Amino acid sequence: VGPALCTGDEAGRSSSDDPSDGLYACGNKTQSGANLRFRLNPELHVSDNLRVLSQIDLLDNVVFGSTPAGYRFAPSDGGNYEVLQRSGYYQYGFQEDTLSPPTSGVNSLQDSIVVKRAWAEYTTPLGELRFGRMPNHWGLGIVANAGDGYDDDYQSTIDRLMFSSGIKPLDLVIAGMWDFPNEGVVGTYGPPGSQPHDLAQLDDVDQWGLIIMRRKSPELTKQVLSQGSLVFNAGTYVTLRKQLLANDQSGDGSSANAPGSDPDDLGNGFSRRAATVWVPDLWMQLLYKQFRFELEAAAVLGSVESLTTQPDNQGDFTSAQDPERKLRQYGIATELEQTFVEDRLHLNFNFGWASGDPDTYDPGQAGNLVPGPNSRQINDNTLSTFRFHPAYRIDMILHRYLLGRVQGTYYFNPDISYDFMREASGQRLGGAAGAVWSRASEFVQTPGHERDLGLELHAGLYFQSKDGALNDKPGQMGGFFSNLQYAVLFPFSGLGYQDVESRNLGNPGVSAAHLFRLYLGVTF
Repeated sequence: VGPALCTGDEAGRSSSDDPSDGLYACGNKTQSGANLRFRLNPELHVSDNLRVLSQIDLLDNVVFGSTPAGYRFAPSDGGNYEVLQRSGYYQYGFQEDTLSPPTSGVNSLQDSIVVKRAWAEYTTPLGELRFGRMPNHWGLGIVANAGDGYDDDYQSTIDRLMFSSGIKPLDLVIAGMWDFPNEGVVGTYGPPGSQPHDLAQLDDVDQWGLIIMRRKSPELTKQVLSQGSLVFNAGTYVTLRKQLLANDQSGDGSSANAPGSDPDDLGNGFSRRAATVWVPDLWMQLLYKQFRFELEAAAVLGSVESLTTQPDNQGDFTSAQDPERKLRQYGIATELEQTFVEDRLHLNFNFGWASGDPDTYDPGQAGNLVPGPNSRQINDNTLSTFRFHPAYRIDMILHRYLLGRVQGTYYFNPDISYDFMREASGQRLGGAAGAVWSRASEFVQTPGHERDLGLELHAGLYFQSKDGALNDKPGQMGGFFSNLQYAVLFPFSGLGYQDVESRNLGNPGVSAAHLFRLYLGVTF
């Protein structure tokens, strides 16, 4: 594919095949690279009952070598970006000898420093008040996942006003929250520096939540387990989301939602959405000695009067059309863990299922597990594909990179890990191995129109040093940490070609995918 610019060995052929008067087309089936992140979680403790928390990322997922000094771009007349002419000192890429800080709109699409969260927590005799932009996490994290793990890229972050209280003798916690997931059109009036504000109310996505949970404190849990007793924790998290009008239009015609648009054009991009969505999410945890069973089950239930992004869609309601769509999506995840040998040996078995949709088949697309831009469901008035949060990971290739998350699939995942060396200071050396068998909930959503997607095998070696104060506890990560991983995905018929398509393409087949990954990090 592409121009003939490679020699035989570079094109994946024998060097003896090189023509004397030309080159071969280049070919490469490998992607490689490296990236880094420096994450800070500053806390300001004003008093014993008042604190301010935040999260700041520096060089967030910056790809090594992605901002060389000679590379610059700027907005073009066509509305996109154009690459600017290089300076005489860095006229060619091979002359690059230093890197510049990422600057949005100059040499990158993001800045070197990104403030992701900032919120306050105030404890009163009646309960705790939280307000600001904060993490949102519940249960195992298949719906709301804070993404605060050392290797997480995706997060659930919400603008929220929340108050929680409880009955301590019963280990009961009750919390209510008012969320701001999407305010729609935002702008300013007056000189530069004026406070931005919401320009319209009927396009707001309003969300309210309620949490009722019974959970023992970590200290009491440890004491109860040491006595050989059972610990049972459980709770429910229910959210209600509503939106009347929407401006989801993209492109040059979205005048109402474009930055700096004329306030007189505010109504031009609106369509009637009239969405009501309930998300009940149940979590439970069972602990006994060295055994843990955890479950999260969630559903997305609701209705949407119209999914069109075209402005002024009143014609949908005055004609014989029925644009209303229902949401009926279900997902469940379970984790079983048993530890042995002074908690050095961990045996795990995970299972999860996300409902699919048998009515999404589109002959113009290879498959419908992964929605494309503005992807529309056809042939039915019910949206049924449940999608896990991408920070909830169960493998290294299929769901993490190819599908992007667990969505319309189910899986079986046994895992084992063992610390070969473990010291009281926190230093440890160990290994892990596992397998993931994945299938589609509905066969029509796969490229090959078969349920079986593939079998992934993975293994790794990890090492944690004794540096720092965070790893004083053997089970807690701190100091220097490294992880060398390998995985191979054997694709099954669901990831292959359908019969007619395969014959037309000359029976190309699908090969196994391999992944090598090295993580180096410091937690402090």
